[in-house]
Amino acid sequence: MSLSLIAVLFWLVLANVIAMFPSKKNHWPAAYALIAIGVPLLGWATLENGPVIGLLSLIAGASVLRWPLIYLWRWLRRGRGQRDA
Repeated sequence: MSLSLIAVLFWLVLANVIAMFPSKKNHWPAAYALIAIGVPLLGWATLENGPVIGLLSLIAGASVLRWPLIYLWRWLRRGRGQRDA
């Protein structure tokens, strides 16, 4: 297993541990930090292991950070003039 995959797996474990702690701010500061660390890790894993592993890493990261993605999707739809269902 390459070092980049070990780092991605460590990121996933860290993200799940952070999600277990209670937070008054709904974990947004932690989500911003995880995104800032996760994007370069995703690029590194894709570069070292190929696009299939990169895509699997992206899916795993998106499952952990699903609420920031949902809010991003809503914001993009609102910007185009569409309404939420």
